[in-house]
Amino acid sequence: MELYINTAANSLIILELRQNKKVISRKEITALHNQAEKLLPAIVAMLKNNKKKLSDLKDILVETRGEGFTSLRIGVVTANTLAYALKIPLNTPKKGRVKLAKPEYSKPASITLKK
Repeated sequence: MELYINTAANSLIILELRQNKKVISRKEITALHNQAEKLLPAIVAMLKNNKKKLSDLKDILVETRGEGFTSLRIGVVTANTLAYALKIPLNTPKKGRVKLAKPEYSKPASITLKK
């Protein structure tokens, strides 16, 4: 079973559970600047609703390119942590299997006040 995590936009979380490359469950969650509060509970709920456990996951696929600076980091860090803790492969759409996913931003971060 594969878990797909996409937090590339700062207002949306997309999660999918996939079995043999087929989507068996998909959830889109509105999360304007609050992915950190919603991502893990959404993963747990999705697994529970499908009668699965974290230990059923055999692979994680995470989007690493996007517009949201913080939201993208939240998804990537969550995927890295789950893959490490569960000792399962981690993949990205662009690079395939990786040891550590790294976010790639589509524009420079605007996280500081303008002078």
